[in-house]
Amino acid sequence: MIRLLTGDCETELAGLADESVALVVTSPPYADARKNIYGGVHPDKYVAWFLPKAEQLRRVLRPDGTFILNVKEKVVDGERHTYVLELIKAMRAHDWRWTEQWIWHKRTSMPGKWPNRFRDAWEHCLQFNKRRDFRMNQDAVMVPIGDWAVTRMANLSDEDKRRRPSDTESGFARKVANWKNRDMVYPTNVLHLATECGNKKHSAAFPLALPEFFIKLFTQEGDTVLDPFCGSGTTGVAAVQLGRDFVGIDTMAKHIAIAREYIAKVSPPA
Repeated sequence: MIRLLTGDCETELAGLADESVALVVTSPPYADARKNIYGGVHPDKYVAWFLPKAEQLRRVLRPDGTFILNVKEKVVDGERHTYVLELIKAMRAHDWRWTEQWIWHKRTSMPGKWPNRFRDAWEHCLQFNKRRDFRMNQDAVMVPIGDWAVTRMANLSDEDKRRRPSDTESGFARKVANWKNRDMVYPTNVLHLATECGNKKHSAAFPLALPEFFIKLFTQEGDTVLDPFCGSGTTGVAAVQLGRDFVGIDTMAKHIAIAREYIAKVSPPA
């Protein structure tokens, strides 16, 4: 099932059933960004603008579902604005759990320099959940162990062979020997992905691998994935390719048309 809706997500989400979505992956307009397309939202007003949308997202999200929010701070008067931090606090005050902070490291970020900073090569992917025990398929996103294991596993000490607490006192224990003779391991919370270089006819398309990672991690085949700011439809393409249903919403009919065309290229014929 693929549904593409034109309109403001606050309004369009009202037509979705309660607790019908397994995963929300989205990247709304950042503060003061893309004014010619979305009108822009001032950083001081961003939280108030987003919270009513988050309320609808919470309603349609399943109890074991996950919400991934790709967002970025804006620099105002030479310092980073705090609207992302304020949004996190406001979401927690509205009963969302801020479970994880994923970092999208943009491997192909272009160089740049400003008077008091260099170009960012990362963006937030904030993970929110309704409850502590949410669905997570960790084995679905395992990665090759890497060259570090060749020397690290060659001569294990006695300490490596027993489970011991983390040096950071995080409460998590570790046993290095557990990874001996393994080819695949779990990734970190830093996703090293290239920026979108292809022409998707949209000013801020993220790479296909980004929603693909979260769809694999937090959903199963047949689940519904939602992107309430779907733009060119990248999340929809990833969802369809992985056998998930998809609901996409965008205020611009032009973007919905682009998304429909993009998704149709990977959708099986009716």
